Amino acid sequence: MHRRLIATALSLTAAMPAWSFCPPPAPTMVLERFVPADCERCWTAAPPSPGSTLSPRERVFAMDWIVPSAAGDAAPLAAAAVAEARERVAGAGALPPDEALSVARPLPRRSSALRLEVSDGPVVNGYVALRLVARTSGGALPNGIAGYMALVERVPAGEEGSPVDRQLVRAQVGPLSLDGLRVGAPVEHFRAIRLPETAKPERLAAVGWVERGEQRVIAISASPSVACPAVP
Repeated sequence: MHRRLIATALSLTAAMPAWSFCPPPAPTMVLERFVPADCERCWTAAPPSPGSTLSPRERVFAMDWIVPSAAGDAAPLAAAAVAEARERVAGAGALPPDEALSVARPLPRRSSALRLEVSDGPVVNGYVALRLVARTSGGALPNGIAGYMALVERVPAGEEGSPVDRQLVRAQVGPLSLDGLRVGAPVEHFRAIRLPETAKPERLAAVGWVERGEQRVIAISASPSVACPAVP
């Protein structure tokens, strides 16, 4: 399904906005920020602390989720809420309807054995193509690992009422099997994601990650932006 769309989308260069939004090339920490769809002020206020002070030396990779509420489409932020955010926040802790939640988890210090490449195509016929390639250079990988991809909207500070840069998750796919991953045998996944109605195509990008049980991310990467310098 959508094979022609995926082939077409991935053959083109994704057009990214001119503002600089450059995730760290080798992050040491994953920061997930959850905003309840009922709480508009939670979006426009500075995100809460993740519970421990992050060292300035940490290279933080942030993702933002809007969690659906019982109010459904009547919630102020419902248009950008994703169903998968419910399960994601459930693994992080309770989320009151009028408070945001930030959760920071360190990435393994020795994750060089697992490398991810993530890319996205432009919007074609209302769909965006996402691609994740996982490679290993050797060494033992944890049991039960799985891959995930997300279509994110990169919202710079000062836009849409946000006081901080955000990578807002607009859609998620996974878990994706990594069976057969070994040296010289990468595992590759393609998915075509329908463009969310309220998303701005020029701000879209892809994020891919691998995690083991209990939502422990062990590797994460994002599609490059033309505004970011090349990483040697």
